Amino acid sequence: MNERDSRTNVNEGSHMPSAESNNNRRAFWIALVATAVLAAVASVLWWRLSHGVAVKQASTASTSDSMQGMAQTPSANASDSEPATAGETQSGNMQEIPLAPIQLTPQRMQSIGIVLGKVESKSVNSELRCYGNVQVDERRQAYVQTRFAGWIRKVYADATGNFIGKGQPLFTIYSPDLVATEQEYLLAKKNSESLQQSTVTGVASGASSLFNAAKERLLQWEVSPGEIEKLDEGGKPITDLTIYSPVSGYITDKKALPNMYVQPETMLYTVADLSDVWVLAQVFQSDAGKIKPGDVADVTVDAYPGRVFSRRVEYILPQLDINTRTLPVRLVFPNPGLKLRPGMYTNVRVKLPMGRQLVVPASAAFHSGTRNLIFVYQGEGNIEPREVEFGPQVGDEIVVSKGLKAEEQIVTSANFLIDSEAQLQAAAGAFVPPPPGAGQAASMNAPAQQQANVELTTDPNPPHKGSNTVRVKLTGQGGQPITGANVTVTFYMAAMPAMGMAAMKTVINASDKGGGMYEGKGDLGSGGTWQVTIRAQQNGQTIANKQVTVNATGGM
Repeated sequence: MNERDSRTNVNEGSHMPSAESNNNRRAFWIALVATAVLAAVASVLWWRLSHGVAVKQASTASTSDSMQGMAQTPSANASDSEPATAGETQSGNMQEIPLAPIQLTPQRMQSIGIVLGKVESKSVNSELRCYGNVQVDERRQAYVQTRFAGWIRKVYADATGNFIGKGQPLFTIYSPDLVATEQEYLLAKKNSESLQQSTVTGVASGASSLFNAAKERLLQWEVSPGEIEKLDEGGKPITDLTIYSPVSGYITDKKALPNMYVQPETMLYTVADLSDVWVLAQVFQSDAGKIKPGDVADVTVDAYPGRVFSRRVEYILPQLDINTRTLPVRLVFPNPGLKLRPGMYTNVRVKLPMGRQLVVPASAAFHSGTRNLIFVYQGEGNIEPREVEFGPQVGDEIVVSKGLKAEEQIVTSANFLIDSEAQLQAAAGAFVPPPPGAGQAASMNAPAQQQANVELTTDPNPPHKGSNTVRVKLTGQGGQPITGANVTVTFYMAAMPAMGMAAMKTVINASDKGGGMYEGKGDLGSGGTWQVTIRAQQNGQTIANKQVTVNATGGM
């Protein structure tokens, strides 16, 4: 082959496709197709993920505000609001959880220690307890003073606390004024006697008048008739006049001392008759209107354990003690043997008659929040929680003013356990019951036999305390929208009695908006965890019943 032929062959070969070039082109097209397929798959996944995230957020919202029991206000836009059945609230007013009657077997009643009693009708007296002090009867107190100035010579009653009898000597006193008056008395007496036979008109009567005036002056100075008789017998002035006790009693105050100069205003002795004493009971201001004169009062003193002194209220003083804000009430007690001594501290119980009342043992009363309860035994293990109104407690019993009848059987023990059981039964009754044949319809996921798929979303998402919009999308098993159904969405929050929280429930009727979408509005009374039940019915049959848990924001 010559050179020209060789060049011709080379040029012709440069225009023929090689095997390596064909392989590269094939790889490029395969990669392009694969990228398009992956993009399509990613688009489908993204679409499904974006449409399914609403249900996921509604069922697993992460906000978990502390639950606070608060009354809900039904929305004006809710087409149907069911009445609260387990302590739910209306019009913003919080209500207590209603208690359901319960039935217990005899073995159960015995195991929790139930004891039965009866409602009794009888006359009762309420008790008013207060403290008091023994005091001297002011009407049996005497003060010893002289009506003339002078010097004390000898003191007979020389110690405070001594008993002195009426008419016994207290002290002697020398008074120049008294001696001068005695001399005038003796002179007037002598002149009266000597002029008694005078024939001169008016002389005898004048002498007699002077004598009587001198004697009257001695009596006004409280010189005893006995001392005047001694003066008449002796015919001389008595320089040391003896002063006697006017009453019998104990010397509670003494100021008389030998050689002491006294004036008429000087109080020398205080003598108290303790045969009767006062007890001043101090009644608190809040109880002042309950007590009246004539009420029976029992007084006890620590010095005599077990002994009770009984008497009636004599007088209620008109003014309160501004320091203790108590009203003094006076009782008068005979005091033989000096058992009650002035200054003793006393415990006073005043009996206030209340007439005939219904009473129950105090152990039967159960206080639940703002309610007072009595558990009435209906027989055969049936126990009914009943709300009542209580009056005052009288000893170990308490007055019932409303809610019970005489001779009804009541539970007097294990009240807390019975109350808990009643609240549990009431709370259980508040849940929406599953439709017949639903089986596990109360589970968090829809049962397999449902005819529709349910997707729940809220606006805002997650929901909050207050007004919310709920949307429910119903689709068939093949994904086609379901229209013309009746859809209700029920929000329920169980009660927490230990925290004083009532149960709450909001029922929202969602209206058909077309394309399988249903929408309604309602109010949530509190933030926290809500149990949500979505029920759909069509042609009288339940096609969907699903429950989810939703956490609402907003707190109380």
